Amino acid sequence: MKAVILESYVMEEGDLDWSGVKALVSDTTSYVRTDYADIAPRIGDAELVLINKCRIDEAVLAQCPNLKWVGIIATGTDNIDLEACRRHGVAVANVPGYSTYSVAQMTFSLLLAICQCAQRYDRAVKAGYWQLGIPAEYGLLPQVELLGKTFGIYGYGSIGRQTARIAKAFGMEVLVCTRTVRPAYAADGVEFVDFDTLLARSDVLSLHCPATPETRGLMSREALAKMKPGAILLNTARGALVDEEAVADALESGKLAFYGADAFATEPLPPQSRLRSLPGAVLTPHIAWTTKEALQRLMDITTGNLRSFLAGKGENIVNP
Repeated sequence: MKAVILESYVMEEGDLDWSGVKALVSDTTSYVRTDYADIAPRIGDAELVLINKCRIDEAVLAQCPNLKWVGIIATGTDNIDLEACRRHGVAVANVPGYSTYSVAQMTFSLLLAICQCAQRYDRAVKAGYWQLGIPAEYGLLPQVELLGKTFGIYGYGSIGRQTARIAKAFGMEVLVCTRTVRPAYAADGVEFVDFDTLLARSDVLSLHCPATPETRGLMSREALAKMKPGAILLNTARGALVDEEAVADALESGKLAFYGADAFATEPLPPQSRLRSLPGAVLTPHIAWTTKEALQRLMDITTGNLRSFLAGKGENIVNP
């Protein structure tokens, strides 16, 4: 069998490596990054391909008749036409749960950067300033205490649930909007509400759902209008969930106090994005999933998925 790694940058040499995959398939070709036009030519007659953000669709599949398995080195499958893969007999395996703790941690890193500005104060102190003598150019924001605030969560998978645990540890009231309320959630100490209630009551609203036809554009102009004046919106899930132009307008008008985001509709974030210039936007480069611990789990599960498929089983198949 032949395997092709189209985006090896996900596991940088010297940090984690691809030795587990290559031990399973000796005939493995690796590319650091791959543009869409090069996907089909690089897959060629290989049966196995590993990707992160490369798009696999009908046009690619039609040119790769030997392809049998796609291993996505991520949890989300937005970039893969699962139905087309099913029609072509191509199994798609993802990596669920590897970044749960890291993404939940980043959610609160963004929130704390907004509420207490530790990094901005650090720069100011190292430059010789102190307390009320810090110049405006450091962009300090009003200090905010989280105790007693209402933390809203849209989507209650593993990351949403872990985020709820952290919010409760800060003494926040937690509201959750999710499609399915499971009996196991009864002990979580959260309140389940509909979307409009979530918008109306949340001081902080955090998004933790995949981008699907139902959730794309979830945070529309209309949804933002229903939020509390001066609320905080956090997005460590998918950029497609948010109308970024509407968010920029809400920040400029004061309807939203802050927007903390690690995911964007177009990545890298375009130079012309208004979010880049707004002081109420705190932005990170889709980096929440890249702690060393999360990457180790990512590689371990990816290798396990491949091993299982080669053994005729198939773990974490998302298009059975």
